[in-house]
Amino acid sequence: MTTENHRKHERIQSLNLSYLCLDENQNIVKQGMGRTLNISESGILLETYFPVEPEHVIQLTLSLEENLLDLKGKPVHVRSKDGGKYEIGVQFIEVDPQDSLILKEFVGEGGASKEPSGAENGN
Repeated sequence: MTTENHRKHERIQSLNLSYLCLDENQNIVKQGMGRTLNISESGILLETYFPVEPEHVIQLTLSLEENLLDLKGKPVHVRSKDGGKYEIGVQFIEVDPQDSLILKEFVGEGGASKEPSGAENGN
């Protein structure tokens, strides 16, 4: 049985990143390293060791091949996983036009490897 993919953008599996969680006053409330589970033109799925509040902004530094991208996003869902880990779905906001082009090229070329098309529906 196949599952139809309703996503707006294709997901690409990616690598590690550093991130900051900012409150409404742009104060850093959490920071750390995370693992990118997948990435698309409009968002990213992160694996972290702590949850993020919906009102926080996540500032990411992501390495895509030879490029470092500084991205901001809002958490759209948080899932608790085994081993004290969390999966955080982040929708990008305020993306620099050059970073947007790099991201679009990376995703369009298949990045590290494409996620299976029957993946769970999301962003």
